[in-house]
Amino acid sequence: MNKKPTVHMNILDRAIMAISPEQGIKRVQSKMKYQALASGGYIGADSSRRAMRSANTVAGSSDTDDLPSLKNLRAISRDLYRNAPIVRGAIDTMRFNIVGAGLTVQSQIDHEFLGLSLEAAHVWENKAERIFKFWAESDNADVERSSNFYELQTIALIGMLTSGDIFAALPYISRKNSSFSLAVQLIEADRCCNPNGNMDSAEIAGGIEFDALGTPEFYHFTKSHPGGNVYKNEWTKVPVFGKSGRRNIIHLFEKSRPGQKRGLSILAPIIEPLKQLTDYTHAELTAAVVSGLFTVFIKTESGEIPMGVEESGITNDTDEINLEAGAVIGLREGESVETANPNRPNTAFDPFTQAILKQIGAALNLPFEVLMKHFSSSYSASRAALLEAWKMFRTRRTVFAQKFTQPVYEALLTEAVLLGYLDAPGFIEDPMIRRAYCGASWNGPAQGQLNPVQETKAATMRVEEGFSTRTKEAAEMNGTDFDQNAKRAETETAQLHASGLVILKNALVIDQAKEGKQ
Repeated sequence: MNKKPTVHMNILDRAIMAISPEQGIKRVQSKMKYQALASGGYIGADSSRRAMRSANTVAGSSDTDDLPSLKNLRAISRDLYRNAPIVRGAIDTMRFNIVGAGLTVQSQIDHEFLGLSLEAAHVWENKAERIFKFWAESDNADVERSSNFYELQTIALIGMLTSGDIFAALPYISRKNSSFSLAVQLIEADRCCNPNGNMDSAEIAGGIEFDALGTPEFYHFTKSHPGGNVYKNEWTKVPVFGKSGRRNIIHLFEKSRPGQKRGLSILAPIIEPLKQLTDYTHAELTAAVVSGLFTVFIKTESGEIPMGVEESGITNDTDEINLEAGAVIGLREGESVETANPNRPNTAFDPFTQAILKQIGAALNLPFEVLMKHFSSSYSASRAALLEAWKMFRTRRTVFAQKFTQPVYEALLTEAVLLGYLDAPGFIEDPMIRRAYCGASWNGPAQGQLNPVQETKAATMRVEEGFSTRTKEAAEMNGTDFDQNAKRAETETAQLHASGLVILKNALVIDQAKEGKQ
């Protein structure tokens, strides 16, 4: 409920009221109306309040808000990833759960639109997956020939999280020991910048040249990293799409504002508390080490260096002062002994850092238990923390697959069709047919199970009730492909029959199903 404005009468108001009560009342009423108008709107936007005086920000576009800070944000974020244990752990936790050893493709073509039977679609999907696996597991997938496609996924994800964005070029490179020419060249975010360090403008900003609608048309890359050992750099202008409509450059970043040109590190809003927490942790560790060493200071009235200590801080072996059990050491006149007692370890260190880490975890969408790998609460609390974290993991995995792995998969299928490895009528000519052939899902690390028995029963019930499928449950429970599981189970059943070993329950079910069909 809004409170009525209170008017405080000053000396002038009282004087007017005494001389002319009518004028005095009008004056007070005018003040009340003014205060009523001033008290409307949002308190958070009232910069006249003492608590809001420091909130002197202005509303700018995404370019004016973000681009000037990108260079420093990248440098600090990478430094924190290298040297701050909390940041390293947080980024690697995302990395291991989002892509793990690499997302694997499961072809899911739209056989109804393409007019294919289920059997024909299944054959085509298996062949497409086999071709992509052949290419992805080879170092030829990398321009530098130092990583396969699954390893490139890890590099791309870390670059996106720490630097804010990363680029990938898709050139064709002919190589003798490869059936395909497609390769992926990862380009660090720093290399995309305005030519010659020019200021951002209405046509080019953050190294991206765009049209009147804000659609990127060209990317400007330096030939060498700006922070490398180069005295003079050169820029290359690369079109987003080639003349055939093929995508040349993939720009991987999380967009949060309309018109946003470049991505921001996920550490951007918490860099200051992270930096201070890291410095504070180092200071506490140093204090604990000093306390453990039991440092002794010799206090002198003259301020001269005590006997046995040189100005460089290195002790003179011949006059070294040592603390020994039962030793009696004589001091010169005016000297006294003082001990350093930093009162460490600090008993308040753990609860204080935990409070800060909970805020950091909230900003990263990592519950404290997952951020610190500290599951000391109840089963329900630990499971709730994991489920909350997996909302973020799945979302980022979906975005990563849509922005990076799927375009690469489509580029390889296009080359496979052009080379005749895949039969796909209309693939090149019709974008809708091409999209139907390129349908796929990307599987990565599974969530993990705190109680495998109960969670397996729950998965079985979901499948039986039609709320889920075996394919989906296999992917989510252990990251496997149900089709491959079924094939392997059939092979193992045959081996068990041939060897005379005990037949498993599931194998008997498969056997009975086969006999029923016959």
